[in-house]
Amino acid sequence: MTDTPERPLPEPGRMTGPILVGVMPGQHPVVVEQAAQMAALSGRPMVCAYADATVYPVDGSAGGPSAPIDPDGVDEETEAIPGSLKASLAAQLAGAGVEWSLVPLAGEPAHALAREAHELGAAMIVVGTRDHTLTAALKEMTSGSVARHLFHRQDRPVLVVPVNPRVPASDDDD
Repeated sequence: MTDTPERPLPEPGRMTGPILVGVMPGQHPVVVEQAAQMAALSGRPMVCAYADATVYPVDGSAGGPSAPIDPDGVDEETEAIPGSLKASLAAQLAGAGVEWSLVPLAGEPAHALAREAHELGAAMIVVGTRDHTLTAALKEMTSGSVARHLFHRQDRPVLVVPVNPRVPASDDDD
């Protein structure tokens, strides 16, 4: 038996820290909707985090300085967070009744989200599943699932929101 460092336990029935949600352009809106609902129900702010895998964190921090993996492919007008993502989140969260912010992260999404969750003291991390497409299946085979990486290597709750779940017409498990 090994000794594990003790973490201070939150007050029973109380969440502490913000709800951290991984976001990306073109993401199914149900992920942000569920995160906003969790934030509203718990009275916590929501932090939307966009992880850019084409840059890496220079000092190891999630939201700190970053540098491009391929400096030759950098465009002077490249934004840390795509404008389309900012606009869709603003439209989706208008009137949602939750305090929210959007932060850029550098590096592989699961590691970047885990670092940010630790730095923020997040109450939970919310991510979505991948769509059922050939491209998504190939990505999962080669790099794995962000959700799987998080829930195997996290000390805080991870809410995985199903995106376009495949529910069988007949369930033989009855």
